[in-house]
This record gives sequence, C-alpha cells and structure tokens, in this order.
Amino acid sequence: MSRARGFDDEQVLDAAMEAFWARGYASTSAQDLVDCTGLGRSSLYNAFASKHRLYELALRRYLERNTEADIALLEEPGPVKEHIRQLMLGVIDAELGDPGRRGCLAVNAAIELAGKDEAVTALVRRIFARVEEALAAALARGQRDGEITRERSAAALARFVLNAVYGLRVLGKAATDRQQLEEVVDATIAAL
Repeated sequence: MSRARGFDDEQVLDAAMEAFWARGYASTSAQDLVDCTGLGRSSLYNAFASKHRLYELALRRYLERNTEADIALLEEPGPVKEHIRQLMLGVIDAELGDPGRRGCLAVNAAIELAGKDEAVTALVRRIFARVEEALAAALARGQRDGEITRERSAAALARFVLNAVYGLRVLGKAATDRQQLEEVVDATIAAL
C-alpha cells in the first residue's frame, strides 16, 4: 500500500516554477529546488523523477497560470485594439514592476533551451502557438467588425503582435524608460 504524499503538488510546482523563472534551467540547482519547495531531495525526485521533468511541469504550469490569463483577456467581448493594448501594457507593468526582471518564463526557456532540448522546444512552441491562436481569433473578429485592417490576414497580424508582445518581454528585462516601451505599444496598435 502506498503512502499518501505529505505535500501539495500544486504548491511544489509553483515554487519550482518561481525558481526556474528567476534563475533559468541551468542555473537552478537541485539544492535550489529543495530549498524553495521545502522537500527533501529524495522526495522531490521520487515525486517528479528529475529536474528536467519538474522544469517541463513548471512550463506547463506557467501556461495554465500566466498565459491563459492573457488569452482570456483577448477572448473578452469589446474592442480588439483595446484588449491588445491592455495586454501589452500589462506586459510593461509586469516587467517594470518585477524587481528580479525575470521576463517571461516561456521566452526565457526559448532563449536558453529551444533548439537544444526537444521537450522544452515543443512546450515553448505550444505556449507561443496558444497565444498566437488567441490573437488571430481576436484580430479576425476585429476585421469582421471593421476595427482591424484587412490589408493582411489575421494570422499574419497575430504573428506581428506576438513578436511585439514577446519583444516587450525581452526589452523589459533591461529597460528603464516606460515611455519607450509604450511607444512600441502605440506603434503596434497603429499598425492594426
């Protein structure tokens, strides 16, 4: 008969996600994971098999927690440009308001491991594709309503906006001038 776990998987995943987000995969040691989760090394590895598996689960958690909130904003009724503006300004707020300047875990994973690690590459693609699909659906709705230009397809515009959003995530890691970041938002919205 197996013994019930003495910890909450969700809390452990949240703690691991925060550690990976702050330090990256390579710089997060097994001891860092032990320290942040409060679990012993053997409990951690018995429950999650490996540091890599825990990282994959942390990326999935990020999709559930952070990315889905952005997608929900895009799916709300109302002016599409305003929703995209809110999304982008939220990115600026998050980046400039984070003393650790962690950026986006998905972007960080793409920079650190995409192309080198098949599982992480697939997860990052899934996160990016999910946001792109939501943007394309919102932009198509805006095109039908006459709010968004029809000079380009909704899919092409979605990739353009996705690039701007993730570009803000990267710029926000080092930027200090909010106005410069807001100019990116204004230029993106003007192009729609």
